Amino acid sequence: MRKEIKAVIFDWAGTTVDYGCFAPLDVFVQVFKEIGIEITYEEARKPMGMLKIDHIKALLKMERIHSLWLEKFNRDYTMEDINSLYERFEKVLFASLENFSEPVPGMLDLQKELRERGLKIGSTTGYTKEMLDIVAPKAKAFGYCPDFRITSTEVPAGRPYPYMIYQNMITLAIPNRNSIIKIGDTTVDMKEGKNAGVWTVGILKGGSELGLSQKEVETMDHAQLKKLMDATAKRLYSAGADYVVEQVGDLPHIIDVINARMNSEEVI
Repeated sequence: MRKEIKAVIFDWAGTTVDYGCFAPLDVFVQVFKEIGIEITYEEARKPMGMLKIDHIKALLKMERIHSLWLEKFNRDYTMEDINSLYERFEKVLFASLENFSEPVPGMLDLQKELRERGLKIGSTTGYTKEMLDIVAPKAKAFGYCPDFRITSTEVPAGRPYPYMIYQNMITLAIPNRNSIIKIGDTTVDMKEGKNAGVWTVGILKGGSELGLSQKEVETMDHAQLKKLMDATAKRLYSAGADYVVEQVGDLPHIIDVINARMNSEEVI
C-alpha cells in the first residue's frame, strides 16, 4: 500500500499568520522596560514558540537579563514576579492581538491546494486558548481556518513537548506519525515535531527565527538576505528539522518529496 502524508500541522504566528511574528515581540520588550530592564529584540525572540509564561521564565534565565534583574532589585526573581510580568504581558497583548491575524502571503493558496489533495489541516501554538480565541476568528475572516486547533494551555505542557501534536492526531484521526508533517518557524517548533516523531519542516520567510518584516525581506540586499536565511536554516536543522523551506508556498513540493521518500525506503 502506498504511504503518503495525510495531514499538515501548522504553527500560527510567524508561520500561517502575523508575518515576522511581531505581535508578542514588542510586548515582551515593553513589559520588561516598564520594570526598568531593557531587553533586546534578539533576546525577546529566542524563546519564541513557547507558552508565553514559559517564554518569560526563559528570558529571566538569560545571563544578561538575570544580571540586570539582580542589579535592579538586589534579589532573585520569584514566581510572583513571573506571574506579575505575565499578567501585564497578557493585558498589553490582548489589546492589540487581533491586528496580527492576517495570513502570510501564499497561505490561502496553500490551504486550498492541501484541501484539494485531501489533506487535513491541524495547528499548534505557543498562544494560550484565550489568545488564540482572538486570533483564530480574525484569521477565519481573512479566509484561513484549519480543521483543528489546540493551544498550550489545553494540554499537560506546551512546546517542546509533543502533546498538542498528539491531540491533533486524535481529533483528526491520523494514527500513523509518518503520515504527518509539522511546520513551524522556531527551533522549539522543530523540537515539538521531533519529540512527536513526525516529519518536521521549518519555514524561513515570515518566521520569528529569521526575524524580518515583509518589507525588510523584499528590500534587503539579496546576498545579505541569503546569509541570514542560511544561518536561520542551520539553526532549524540543528533543532531537528527534516527540511527547511523559504516560504509556505514551497510545502507542496516537500510533501511530494516526503511521499516519494516513504515509498522508496523503509520508514520506521
